[in-house]
Amino acid sequence: MAQAGRRPGPTTTPEQILDAARALFAQRGYQGTTIRAVADLAGVNAALVHHHFGTKEQLFVAALRFPLNPVDVVTSLLAAGPRDQFAPRFVRAFIRAWRDPVTGQQLQAVVRNAVSTEHGAASIRELAEDVLLDRISGALGVSKLRTATAIMHLIGLMLGSTIIGIEPLASASEDELVELVTPAITRYLNP
Repeated sequence: MAQAGRRPGPTTTPEQILDAARALFAQRGYQGTTIRAVADLAGVNAALVHHHFGTKEQLFVAALRFPLNPVDVVTSLLAAGPRDQFAPRFVRAFIRAWRDPVTGQQLQAVVRNAVSTEHGAASIRELAEDVLLDRISGALGVSKLRTATAIMHLIGLMLGSTIIGIEPLASASEDELVELVTPAITRYLNP
């Protein structure tokens, strides 16, 4: 109970959990890190980690400061319409996320970190290999190689247009990019 006249301060528990998760994911990798180990290092109960972050995958995405969970995005895009129209929805969502003032900055920061430090590259590689490719390729019913190729195609496009700012990519409209890129992504992602 708080003392009379004093308000309790803001909780730092989610930040403590994220700090512990970042340390353990960096030290042990995705496979070697458990929710219980994160909870122990943060000095909290494992149930509290689940309460704040859900699954280990969701905790990993949050620890990377990834602005959205790609598996959730793909799942919702698949549910949004016919499977044969998934590619244009996927391309449009990808472009919007990268051009959005908030998520775009966060995605660009993640990519800059991944290409400039081995630790950053290792974190993204683990996310892709241990989480995303299995889940996304399973949801789409295509191989991990095809899924990885589609994602890297789009990341290259957005790297050139948003981080490097290559013209005319940087000033191309969303519709122009969707029309240009969708046929290739369709070839990669159609079973």
